[in-house]
Amino acid sequence: MPVFQYEALDSKGQEVKGQIEALSGDEALSKIRNMGYFPTKPPKPKGGAREKKTAAARPKTRRGTGGKVKIKQLTQFARQLSTLQDAGLPILRSLRILEEQQKAGTFRRVIGAVADDIEGGATLSEALGKFPRAFNRLFVNMVAAGEVGGVLDVILARLADFMEKSERLKAKVKGAMVYPVVVMTAAFGIVMGLMIGVIPKFSEVLKEMTGGELPALTKILMAISDWIAFKWGWAVMIAIPFGIVFTMRLIKKFTLGRLILDMINLRLPVIGQLVYKVSVGRWTRTLGTLIGAGVPILEAINITADTAGNEVYSNMLRKVYNAIRQGDTFANPLKQSKTADSLVVNMIDVGEETGDMDKMLTKIANNYDEDVDVLVGSLMSLLEPIMIITLGSIVGVIVLSIFLPMIKIITSLM
Repeated sequence: MPVFQYEALDSKGQEVKGQIEALSGDEALSKIRNMGYFPTKPPKPKGGAREKKTAAARPKTRRGTGGKVKIKQLTQFARQLSTLQDAGLPILRSLRILEEQQKAGTFRRVIGAVADDIEGGATLSEALGKFPRAFNRLFVNMVAAGEVGGVLDVILARLADFMEKSERLKAKVKGAMVYPVVVMTAAFGIVMGLMIGVIPKFSEVLKEMTGGELPALTKILMAISDWIAFKWGWAVMIAIPFGIVFTMRLIKKFTLGRLILDMINLRLPVIGQLVYKVSVGRWTRTLGTLIGAGVPILEAINITADTAGNEVYSNMLRKVYNAIRQGDTFANPLKQSKTADSLVVNMIDVGEETGDMDKMLTKIANNYDEDVDVLVGSLMSLLEPIMIITLGSIVGVIVLSIFLPMIKIITSLM
């Protein structure tokens, strides 16, 4: 009979390691629980037996399994696998069904490779962990917690809900930016057209009519138009946005650069509040989902720090991690960091005292997601008049610059 190695906690919270005979990983888990232990990791087949079995049963690694996978595909995968597990189907058969349902492409090959690994003796979390570009640490660790707790179907459903809510929030923020970007791009194109095709012709006529004696505002406009139309200024103007994007991406490759940019974003007027609420909503939902799935608090904080999406909060979570290891609470270092308001600190404090940390974190995330909806709507209402005033001012300056010399000529003739 196969021998499985296990790691667990006894009734006093002490770590226990040992070996147990069982026909499968599920049977090993059941036996460990019957002994009064709480498994912390899925049981693993002992020593070289597993490697031999894996090498014999699993085909060579497939090509094309290293690409990234869309969140929509992952969400659908988690939801469908949860349904199949809830129906009582074996994990290997469930994966083969999902592999057949997928369109030809990277994700289908990834699912096939995961199924091959499980057929070779690996657990689902171990198999998923071999494809970090498709399944991140959050996904893998939650699946591992589901395997240990025997509630894989519930955990997969939670994962799907989590990813859906995260993507919905991203879509709202991105959607709010589409309108101003489109308007500003169109305005930029119109102004460039005026500077290149219209202003140079007017400048020649006005110089002839006034003998070169033009108002200062008109001279400035003509100098700008001349630079844009005849001195490669148009190329510089087009290159500036691309240069900004490239520079931002370059800065974000370094931890210090990301930290500085995130600190600046949090301090921007109006926009800073949106960044703050999105960031807090993201890390509280991630941490709440992990803790609710049964992932140990320290491991959950580590994963959340890596997936926070904001270096300020990643640093804060690492400080919380170190504080908890030294015997402190979560709320104390969070309060000292001054990266969250009193509502967040107090709710987490209550969650620690009542033992409902995951529920409190989820409530915070839900509250902040609602605040983001309201704030995005307010920003859209604020952006419209700002854009109208800005565009009106630009057009007004151009029109005034052209008509000032004409008014001067007309008044001289009267």
